[in-house]
Amino acid sequence: MSDVASIFEFNKKTDPKEWQIVNDDVMGGLSMGLIQVNLEGNGVFSGHVSLENNGGFCLVRHDINRMPIDMFSSFIIKLKGDGKKYAFRCKSGEHQRHTYSYDFKSSKEWQIIEIPFKEMEPVFRGEELKLPNYHGDYLAQIAFIIKNGVNEDFKLEIDSIKLK
Repeated sequence: MSDVASIFEFNKKTDPKEWQIVNDDVMGGLSMGLIQVNLEGNGVFSGHVSLENNGGFCLVRHDINRMPIDMFSSFIIKLKGDGKKYAFRCKSGEHQRHTYSYDFKSSKEWQIIEIPFKEMEPVFRGEELKLPNYHGDYLAQIAFIIKNGVNEDFKLEIDSIKLK
């Protein structure tokens, strides 16, 4: 295995437009999420999840030029949350419809989460698929999603996403 490599590190000069918000309004929902950079230079994914109109999720994603990552075995993410459950997701190809997902509970303190590739499960529109877990061969997209099945405000502060 190789050393640590950075995928994305937020800083005061980060343009939040490098990340795309996908709210459940794509399916008629009323949830509202946004991504901003705070004064400390961290990314802040925040908003409100609404269950109205069959809603229930907010997602923020970052597309990457497809890159080989087979010399690594896990993601290392530094973040601070609100105590709620989120999922980290990734795709290995630009045109891949499903994502690989890993659920985690956030802490109100800064934490470092290590996510082994082999523990990321394939999902499509919230449904688990009968496919192998993430191989960790290529990476084309990273994302965070909140989808807890309740009406709730949320806030996830992200410092960095790295490979190990």
